[in-house]
Formats: sequence, structure tokens, C-alpha cells
Amino acid sequence: MGLDIERVQKCLLIGRWDSQLSSCLETYPAAKLAKAVVDGDFRTVLTSSYAQEIFRVHPSVTLDQPYKIIFQWTLLSVSDDHDRELIRLVLGVACLHAFVQANWTGPDLNVKPSEIIIFSPDHPPISNQSLNSKAIAELAYGGAPAYHLALSATFLRFAQIIFGFPHDRLIYARWWSLRASVIHEQLLDEAVPLPSDVLGSLPQLMESTTSDPDLAGRLQLEQGLLEHIFSHDRSAAGCFVRAARATGLQYELTGALGKRTKFQQNELSQLVLLAEGRKRDGDDEDDNSASGTRSADESGGPHPPTSGSHDTPAVEPNLPETLLLNDDTLLEQTEFTSSNPSTTALLSHLDPSSQPPLHPLDQCILLSLCLNVRNTSPLHGLTSEQMSPYVARVISHPRNWSVHTMALLLRSRLESGRTRTVERSTLQLQALVDQMPTADSKLSERLRYFHSIPLPSRWEMERELALRYLSIGVIKSALEIFERLEMWEEVVKCWQAMERRDQAIAIVRDLLEGRKEESDNVISKGKDISSVQRVTLDSAREAKLWCLLGDLEPENAVKHYEHAWTLSKETSGRAMRSLGGYYFARGDFASAVPCLLRAVAINPLLSRSWFILGCSYIRLEKWEKARDIFSRCVSIDDEDAESWNNLATMYLRIEEARQKSKDGQGSEGGDESSKTVSFANKTLAFRALKQGLKYSYENWRMWSNYMIVAMDVGELSEACRALGRIVEERAIKVGVDCVDEEVLERLVDAVTRAPANLDDQDKPNDAVINPNEGHGLLRRVTDLFDRTILPRVSSPRIFRAYARLLTWQSRWGDALKAYLDGYRSGTAGTFEKGETDVGKWREGVNEVEDVVDILRNFGPRLQGFNWRHQGRSIVRTFVGRSKDFEDEPEWSRLIDIQNELRSE
Repeated sequence: MGLDIERVQKCLLIGRWDSQLSSCLETYPAAKLAKAVVDGDFRTVLTSSYAQEIFRVHPSVTLDQPYKIIFQWTLLSVSDDHDRELIRLVLGVACLHAFVQANWTGPDLNVKPSEIIIFSPDHPPISNQSLNSKAIAELAYGGAPAYHLALSATFLRFAQIIFGFPHDRLIYARWWSLRASVIHEQLLDEAVPLPSDVLGSLPQLMESTTSDPDLAGRLQLEQGLLEHIFSHDRSAAGCFVRAARATGLQYELTGALGKRTKFQQNELSQLVLLAEGRKRDGDDEDDNSASGTRSADESGGPHPPTSGSHDTPAVEPNLPETLLLNDDTLLEQTEFTSSNPSTTALLSHLDPSSQPPLHPLDQCILLSLCLNVRNTSPLHGLTSEQMSPYVARVISHPRNWSVHTMALLLRSRLESGRTRTVERSTLQLQALVDQMPTADSKLSERLRYFHSIPLPSRWEMERELALRYLSIGVIKSALEIFERLEMWEEVVKCWQAMERRDQAIAIVRDLLEGRKEESDNVISKGKDISSVQRVTLDSAREAKLWCLLGDLEPENAVKHYEHAWTLSKETSGRAMRSLGGYYFARGDFASAVPCLLRAVAINPLLSRSWFILGCSYIRLEKWEKARDIFSRCVSIDDEDAESWNNLATMYLRIEEARQKSKDGQGSEGGDESSKTVSFANKTLAFRALKQGLKYSYENWRMWSNYMIVAMDVGELSEACRALGRIVEERAIKVGVDCVDEEVLERLVDAVTRAPANLDDQDKPNDAVINPNEGHGLLRRVTDLFDRTILPRVSSPRIFRAYARLLTWQSRWGDALKAYLDGYRSGTAGTFEKGETDVGKWREGVNEVEDVVDILRNFGPRLQGFNWRHQGRSIVRTFVGRSKDFEDEPEWSRLIDIQNELRSE
């Protein structure tokens, strides 16, 4: 029986050896090597005779050339094409996982790149530092440098090259290219678009995994994590949900009665995540579930130890240390006191305090869903409350070293913002950093689900620890970590935060001028390679340092940025972003545009560069180009409210530009027809603003734009809502100026145009159901007056508009009251004795005449209301306050009104 190559590939992907293949180990060398990779024995694989063929240096090449040319990459001793491709793939996986072991999971790697490369006998030895530096230089991609202190980067470069060869007979080979690309992205300073061939292979991979639920779930999950790296949150969310569907994971965020503090008397509804996975064959043997799964107590957490010290949790030797909170008020875990959660019938059988353990793959999906809550929710406390149940559900049943590490890391991040938990948060993060080099668990266990979680690298975790130290004021420890990691940008920020700009400049200049070496690697990197190669090795990092110097020295910024651009051979996106931003900040938009165009061509994933480019086009009045740029912005980040707002503005401006172009720049002053915006473009602007307001709900300027455009496109119900939001946001600060009275009157007009009497047979059919006019709009406009505007602000014009609405409803008493309130708040009602402004007095006379006419019209409709007495009182009061104007011709009008009211 031949070797089942597809089964071997699946073993490599899931990190577990299939016992059915054990009989092939002695017969097929490829199977033996694959099992060694699954077991984490990379030294055996990478020093095998097959590896010596692959990693043999051509005798005619020098190390100044790329790695892809230096080695032979062929297996002449293997005649079968299937075996040759499989062995080469196994060697590539061994290289990739060796790099992951050295930089992510630990423990320390027991094989070095120099030990697997076969040179000719007369070739001088080459140090690992030299090989590593060369690999770091080749791993720089899209203008972004790779992290220069990554260990054994040569292995990642080898893996990339091997996965880049055609593997026509291996259906899952492209999956490894995807995994290598994800790891490569985490090595770079910023996310850079992947080659099209990597993403193009995903549909074919999806089809090949349909028969295996867990394999399909893994692929969807890894694709989602890739989208997460690029901040494509919506796409990532879809992938995570599809992964849960593929594996059969059912989950629901719901509520159950419980307590969160030690002194809580009353049970309150607490958020809990109910989750249950499908039953898998061999679940009892999965990972360390037989010996490592902790039983949950009634609080959903691990049992405390039954013997020995009561100050430390019961932690299995193959799991990371889980620190206790030890708080005098908060409980370790929410104590659920009800076994009947408020949930659907599907998961109603689960007890929140005692849920079954989840498969590690299902735990990975929950942690990824938790990440998506963070990405798609506003930055406030609700996000932490939503995420905590996901993390608690995973922590309560640890089954894998890497998955549990990720869960503890997420809990540490959640707890960093609370005073009662910040101490444990920092200590837990420190414990996770310290555990990396240890050998407390098998390497195979650490790698099994590594590709299914966003576990940060060693340096990223230490950087996070340094940032945590900064947040609690331990600046010296943070600075030491940043300097040890040689993250000079963060070092500079630390010195700037301490108002020591001179020290920041000195560090960068010392690095650039060679007075301060970055590390021992930099010192030894050029001992056995040519001076030309020595100059080009660190060009990406050196360009970044020149950009830092430009940030610190604004007076020489242009010179430094341009030098960085030249030094990087026009590949540094950072240099062009910085230079474009410099010109933009100083109003030189024509110079900013070409710089920003170069920057987005190098890295099109950074929405901020696109945004500044779009703003530059706006200042240059190039509306169509600005529209295209802001369309790109919202396609990258659909939660960018400011870009949505600018995109709407471009739709309104673009036809004006087209008309001017048609008319040869138009005539001086232009005619109004040239400024007419089509209904189609207004509708597009309306939709753009509506989308943007989802992510900037408190931005009154966007609401104001939305209101005006909504009026233009006939969406009066939305205009009414927008006006209400503006009043809510601005009434306290600006008073009545927050109300657009013209819009308010138009809304009242839209209501009162329809017949007031619903029994009228001649009324339009849509008088009630149309939300933008008549009775369909009435409720919203009435609420706008009663609940939003009048409780906050008032003016004569507002009261008159309100009175017209009430008159249409035949609410005579309320309408008359509104008119009188408007009079009292107007010029006549607020006229003071001793006023000398005759224009103001004449305006008051007109208002007195108007209010008397209103009393004549409405008074007889109200039983028991003496409208004549009210009118006489109004006129008498105004006359008494304006005795100084008796010589004016309008004075006789007031006397006539008085006499008419007396005679009536």
C-alpha cells in the first residue's frame, strides 16, 4: 500500500500524527520526516541528507547574491515527483516552525541556520549573525523593514522560498504559503499587501476542505486572522462566524443571575457566554484534556488547590501560570447563582456555572470572536464587558498551552484599565513573557494551534509590557525594555514624553553616525561579507532612523526625509508619508500630493495616508480625484466617519467642477445653474453621510450636513431626526442658534400641506403612510418640538412654527398659547421702558398688531376665554413701556387698536 500523501499533509496542518500512518514510517522517508516535524524535532529534519541537498551552496555563487540563487533547492536523490514535492514541503514546514519556535512559542531552538547549510570544503565559515542579517534584509517588503532582532530569520526566508516553488501534486501546499505570509506580516513594521497569488489560492483551498469540518474551520479562522492584521474587521468577522459554523460551535452571549463582588447581597443579571461544540471522535485524547483539564467550580473558574498552599492556583505543569486576583472586593470569577440563563432553547440546557469543556479549536474561534468585539465596538466600558465572557469561557477549561496563553493575554489587556485589576494585569503579562524560554510543555503542543490564534511574538509581548509600565508610571523600566529591544521610535517617544528632545536627537544621531551600535549582530555582521553588502543590509532600518530624525528636527525635516527616500532606493513609504504630511501641515498641498501618491503606491493599506491625500485634493479643488481617494479610504476602513463625510461633500461638489470644465471655467460669478447638483449625487451624498454617522454619532457638524442633504433629497423624516440630534448636542453651548429655523419651518410645511382631516375623501392615498409628509411625518415633528427643542431653547420663530402645526391639528388653545409664548419672547414682549431704538419699537408695533389679530381669530373658538381682556392687557403694557415714541406716526396705530378692543 502506498503512502497517503493527503493524509500526511493534513497531519502537518493540524500538528497531530495519524496513527494509521505509523506503518509507513520505515518504508517512506517522507513520512518519517513529516512525523519528526509534527513532534517538533526540527534538528533531525533540517540536518537530514535531504536537507543537505536542498541547502547546498552553489560553488560558483557568492553570499552577496539573494538566497534564492545561492542554494540548489533540488532533490536529485528522489526520483518520484510526489515524494520530492512532499519532502521539500516538509523541509519548508520545519524551517517555518523552527522560526516560530525561536520567536513566538519557545523553548530555545536547538538548531542554527549555519548548521544546516552545506558549503564547499574551501569556503570560509559564516556566522549565524551574518546569515540572519542577510535574511532580515531580504525580508524587508513593501518599503517596511523587518524587525532586525528576530532570531534565526534565515529559517523564515528559507520557508518562503520553498513554499514559492510549484507544488502541483500537493493540494494543501498553498496553505503553508498563507501561513508563512501571516508570520512575515507580523515581522514587518506595518501591514503590507500580500502578493495576489497567496490570496488567489484560497477559494481552491476552501473547496478541498469541505469534507473535514475542523480543517475547514481552521482555514476560515486563519483567513479571518489575516484580515484582522489588515484591520478588515467586517471581513474578519464573517470568517470567524463561518469558522464557528464549519466546526459546529454554538455560542450565545446572554444573561444569568449572579454576583461579582464578595459583599454583594442581591443577585443581578450578569453577562455570560454559553458555548458548546460538537462531539469529536477521540476528544478524550485531544491535547492534555485527560490530565490537564481543570474541573470548573460553581463560579465557572478552576477549583482552588485542595492541599498545600492556598495562595497559588492549581496549575498543571504544562500550562502557563494563571495569577489570582486576590482582591478584597472583587470575586475571582462571576458567581452565577442561577442555572436558567435567559437564552434560546438551543443552549438552554447549559448551566452557566458548569459548562462542558470546549475543544481547543473552538476556544481559538471564541478568542477570535472576542477580538472582533474589540475591533467593531466603540472604545468604552461596554467593550470590556462584552469581551470578558469570551475570555472567561476559555480560561475556565485550559486544554492547550498556546491557547491558554492567548486567553490570559487577552484578560491582561482587558484588566489593564481598571484600578482593581491593573496590578494583576501587569504581573500576568510579565509572567507570560517569562514563560517563553521555558520547556514546561511540549513543543508540539505549543505549535498545534499557533496558526489559529493571534499570539504576539516575543518582542511584541515585551513591547506591550513596556507600554503597560508606561501606563502605570514606571518609565525607567519601560525605557530599558525599549532600548534592549532596540525599538528606537518608542525610545524617542519616551524621551519626548519626559521633555528631553535633545536626548532623543542624540540617540538617533549616534545610531546614524556609528557612535552607538544597535547590537552585537550589527558589530559582527560584516566580518565575512563584502563592504557593498554591508552598506545595503540595513538600508530600510537606516531610512527609518532618518525619518525619526526628521520628526525631531522640523527645521531640517525635508532634507532628512528626502535622504531617507534616496537611501531606501525609493522604497520607504514612511519617508514619503512623513514628507507629504510635512508639506500638508504647512499648506503646500501641490507638493504634498506627489509624496502621498508615492506613499500609498508602496503601502495602500494605510487609510490615514489616503485621507491626507484626499484632503490635499480638496484644498486644490480637484473634486473627482478627492472623491476617488475618499472612496478608497472607506473601502479600507468603513468605520472612518470623517472620510464618509468628505466623500459626501465630494458628491455635492463634483458636478460644479464638471460644469465649469464644460463652460471653459465658467463666467465670472457664474450662474446658479452651474452650481446645481443632480438628485443622483445628492442621494449618494445622503447615503455616505448616513453611513458615516453610524461611527460618529456625536459629531454635530456631520448631523448638520446630513440634515441639509436629507431636506434636498426629500428624506424629511431623517432631516427631523438630524435636527433633533444637533439640538441635543449644541443647545447647552450655543442656545437657540443650534436650531436651523428655516429647516424647522419647512418640516412644518411638509406636515401641514396634507389635509388635516383624515376623513376627507380627496386626500392622497399616502397621506398617512409616507414618513416624509403629512400625518406620516407628524409624530416625528411633534416629538421634535415637545421633547427636544422646546424643553431646551425657544424663539419667536420656533413658537410660530409650533403654533402653525397645532393650528393644523385644530388644537386652538395650544396654538394660541404658542403664539402668545412667541410674542412674549419676541421684540414687543421683551421691550424695555427707556429703549431709544425706533426701529425696534416699530417692529414691536407690528408684533402687537399680529398678536391682536391672532386673539381675534382664535379667541372666539375657546369657551370661557376673555380674549378682549387679554388683547387690551398686551396693548396697554406695550404702550406703557413706549411713551417716549408718542411723536412717531405709528403711535396712532396703537391707540386705534386700543379703541377697537374697548368698543368690541
